[in-house]
Amino acid sequence: MPVSDLLRRLGGAALLTSLATFSNLALAHNPICECKQIEGGQIQCIGGFSDGSGAPGVTLDVIGYDESILVPGKLGEDSKLTFKRPDAEFYVLFDAGPGHVVEIDQADIEAP
Repeated sequence: MPVSDLLRRLGGAALLTSLATFSNLALAHNPICECKQIEGGQIQCIGGFSDGSGAPGVTLDVIGYDESILVPGKLGEDSKLTFKRPDAEFYVLFDAGPGHVVEIDQADIEAP
C-alpha cells in the first residue's frame, strides 16, 4: 500500500474519531437537583439531568458541616428522596460521578 493511501486512511480515522468525540460532547448533560421542605419536617429532593432524564439510583447524601454523613441515600425509581430534616446544620450532595455533582446548602432549601 502506498504511503499516501495509508495517510488518507489514517486521516479519515482521525476525522471519524474527532466527530465521535464531538458528538459525545454535544450529548453531554448537566446534573440538576432541587430540594424543598414539605409537611411534617421532611425534605424532598428530586434529581435528574438537563436532557430531561431522571436519576434513579444516584447517590444523594445529607452531610453535616463537620463532613459526617447524616443521611446516606440514593434516589428512588422516581428520582426522589425524602428525609427528616436533620437538627444539625447540613447540605445535600447529589453525586452522579465526576463532573456531575450538585451541592445544596440548607439555607437554599425552600419552606412550603
